[in-house]
Amino acid sequence: MLRSLVRSSLKNPKWNPKPIIAIPQSPLQSHFSTKSGKSSASKGNKNKTDVQKPNKNPKRSGLDDSKNAVSDTKETTDERVLRARLLAQDEKNPSLNAGPNGRPLFTDTSSLSQLSRKDTCSYFKFGEKELNQMLPEGLPTGMVKEFEESMRSALLVRQSFLDLRDNFRRIVDPPLLSSDGKGLKVRKQIVLDGPVNCGKSIMLAMLVHWAREEGWLVFYVPRGREWTHGGYFYKNPITGLWDTPIQAENALKDFVKYNESLLKQLPCHIFDPVPLGEGAGIGLLKGVDSVSVPESSTLYDLVQIGIEQTHAAVGVVVRLRKELSLVKDIPVLFAIDQYNNWFTFSEYEEPATMRSCRPVHARELAMVNAFRSMMHNSMMVGAFSHSTAVGKLRKDLPDVPLDARVNLPRYSLDEAAAVCHYYHRQRLLPREAFSEESWKKIYYLSNGNGAEMRVLLPLMQ
Repeated sequence: MLRSLVRSSLKNPKWNPKPIIAIPQSPLQSHFSTKSGKSSASKGNKNKTDVQKPNKNPKRSGLDDSKNAVSDTKETTDERVLRARLLAQDEKNPSLNAGPNGRPLFTDTSSLSQLSRKDTCSYFKFGEKELNQMLPEGLPTGMVKEFEESMRSALLVRQSFLDLRDNFRRIVDPPLLSSDGKGLKVRKQIVLDGPVNCGKSIMLAMLVHWAREEGWLVFYVPRGREWTHGGYFYKNPITGLWDTPIQAENALKDFVKYNESLLKQLPCHIFDPVPLGEGAGIGLLKGVDSVSVPESSTLYDLVQIGIEQTHAAVGVVVRLRKELSLVKDIPVLFAIDQYNNWFTFSEYEEPATMRSCRPVHARELAMVNAFRSMMHNSMMVGAFSHSTAVGKLRKDLPDVPLDARVNLPRYSLDEAAAVCHYYHRQRLLPREAFSEESWKKIYYLSNGNGAEMRVLLPLMQ
């Protein structure tokens, strides 16, 4: 049988084997990261496609799961429609806006800059259009979930936010006292830390909102993890760091969304040519290694260079960090969420041998290397995000002042009382089952975890 197959294949004129020619790889080879597991150096840094495992439970087929999901979604949608109608009717009854001990559940203050100690444990209302204008880079996941579950764009005013706001306000206006009337130490660099779901990302977003209300120039990164994951990456032979052109272009586009008018008023101070690197998947430019910056350029012109030329994106981001440190006309604030992702390994790997790869640390990325350090005189806030599963970091972080870390607490009893009354007002839980004893049980059971309280309260009976 085997001999007949061999004879037939040799007689077939269409069969014409071609020699395999090895194509040497360039030392400046770029890589694209789409992996979900470990990559292999012997495969040229290409990731294997994950093979989907068969369903271990044959009784639950994919069709049944999809039917159940559709029915559950439909039921939830119907409930939300009914709840939205009831909430619209509740708006006509102001007596429902009473919080603990008869205090107003919502503050009448129209601006975050005017909030004071008397507004704590009350809710500040945001406009959806206003939020999209003030935070065009995107809202934190916790804030989006809060708005979706409560069906209202409102956030709790906490004393910890007022202290954070007043800290940076005193830097610009030193004679100002804090909201509680006590003089506190001023910190230009702060790292927001604390337990899971204590509101770090929301507090950082509120700080950015307030700073932009005051006319500050804010470089806001709501998803710092994206700087270390995904996209093209390659090692720059000049700097020795890894460039990520896609992340650089996205960062520049986000930065100009809100700050365009301010950037057009601020002139550049550094006119050295911006070095060019490898573009996103298109390699290096031949015969060109830099792009000039005219002396009449503004920061907006500099940003546009990086947006329009993918080869210059990383160089512009690094240059922008230096330029922002030289701005004196208006206050400048750097706000980085998921900041802890910049102190561990990235998703990228460098081939070490034919059979192994070396993980690339976040500090080896050009963009992270330019923005991570807090050892400077600029105002900067970094918020840890434990939802990204980075793990617990040591207390003395490199390039971070020892006294920069601030631990945010979970809800206090007074804050939890306001939260539970607010959810009761928003019909997130059965109104007939609401009582002081019941919500306190939920508070102690969740240990003040806001996300867990939001899940447990609807189960109150």
